[in-house]
Amino acid sequence: MSDTNTTEQEGRQFKRELGIFDATMLVIGSMIGSGIFIVSADIAQTVGSSGYLLLVWGITGIMTMIAALSFGELASMMPKAGGQYVYLREAYNPLVGFLYGWTLFTVIQTGTIAAVAVAFAKFLSALFPVLGRENVLFSIAGLKVSASQITAIFSICVLTAINYRGIRDGKILQNIFTVFKIVALGSLIVLGIAFAANSEVIFLNFNNMWKAVQSGTTYDGTRILRELTGLPLVAAIGAAMVGSLFSSDAWNNITFTAGEVKKPQRTIPLSLFWGTLAVTLLYILVNFAYLCLLPVMGDASSTDVYQQGIPFAPEGRVGISAAQMIFGPAGAVIMAVILMISTFGCNNGLILAGARVYYSMSQDKLFFKSASHLNRYSVPGKALIFQALWASGLCLSGTYANLLDYVVFAVLIFYILTIGGIFILRRRQPNAERPYKAIGYPVLPALYIAAASVLCLILLLFKPQFTWPGLIIVLLGIPVYLFAIRDNEEKEV
Repeated sequence: MSDTNTTEQEGRQFKRELGIFDATMLVIGSMIGSGIFIVSADIAQTVGSSGYLLLVWGITGIMTMIAALSFGELASMMPKAGGQYVYLREAYNPLVGFLYGWTLFTVIQTGTIAAVAVAFAKFLSALFPVLGRENVLFSIAGLKVSASQITAIFSICVLTAINYRGIRDGKILQNIFTVFKIVALGSLIVLGIAFAANSEVIFLNFNNMWKAVQSGTTYDGTRILRELTGLPLVAAIGAAMVGSLFSSDAWNNITFTAGEVKKPQRTIPLSLFWGTLAVTLLYILVNFAYLCLLPVMGDASSTDVYQQGIPFAPEGRVGISAAQMIFGPAGAVIMAVILMISTFGCNNGLILAGARVYYSMSQDKLFFKSASHLNRYSVPGKALIFQALWASGLCLSGTYANLLDYVVFAVLIFYILTIGGIFILRRRQPNAERPYKAIGYPVLPALYIAAASVLCLILLLFKPQFTWPGLIIVLLGIPVYLFAIRDNEEKEV
């Protein structure tokens, strides 16, 4: 590349295209994918009552909102591209920031993109079976590649190409799909509660709503029920929150795009508040609609949608079961279309935002050098491409689902560290400009840290298969960081 072209690239700047509506739609759209239509089945199996099902979503919503409101202070202090990566770097040191960026690129963001893309392909195959995972197109070194995987990769490439052409195209697509998702969820709530509610189901679900009965099966398939009280109940609530937390995650993605937000010191905190509040209310109301349509205790051996209930909805697709109760057999097709659009829109937000972190890391010489430049559309084009390539590889590997399970613990640790950074920066930089201050400081941020720490402890004790692999993924970033630092020092010499 000529010196002239290099100078032009270095002189490019982000375009501030995102207003309050765009930023809020990015928060909402990135959060709502397929989780709200699926994970309630697992939660219902784990806690076994309507009261605790709603409580799990309620606690998740409260924790998410406290975290979002706390992030608002950091966003107003440091309105720079990279968001959470920058906050961790400034509050602690470059290593902590890198470990977050490393985990984000290797698993969190790209793994989520891969999982959402595969979900999109799965729902599309419900309409066009030829695109299903059963249709194996070819094999490479024993690795079977299905039409579903190719469809997932194609969707990632299409969205990457759209976002490569500038923030304006990406935000327009995000706004359209997010508005559709809000309308779709609103319709499910209204139709489920007001028009299709089953009085028998309502009585069954709410007559004794705080009796927690965990569903399970023995090795020979025999169904077992276990009433939960005391510590086992607390542990079950914590374990059940794994799914609801992931379904409510990605709200922090708006902080990654701070360099493209108009008046970021004001816009980002507001979008975090309104976005997380809207999703929290939608999620609780959607689950209330489920409870008006399907029993919280189901029969795993039944083939009837109603008898299967929430916990044993086929493949966990509670949203499709609910739609079938409202629309009959056509409900499956209607919900498949909604889920397809929802996942496609969710991935647009994830793809748009994630690349800004790798751009910021590259600026610090901790990522591929070529990712440190903006393309002629003023977006980090190379970072978008690197992200798409790795996410596509995860689609082919088929390991993304396991990887996401592994990083639940790591994600919580990074949230705890980031919110802890507020206390550190308040002490270290007491006179720094803070256009927005965390609501309820120091009580609410401390409450989040305490709650998230308890949840981490529960996961360590009761789901060690998910916690230790997550920690290993994070720690693998340490030698990579040391190598990058040494390489940078050698180049400077």
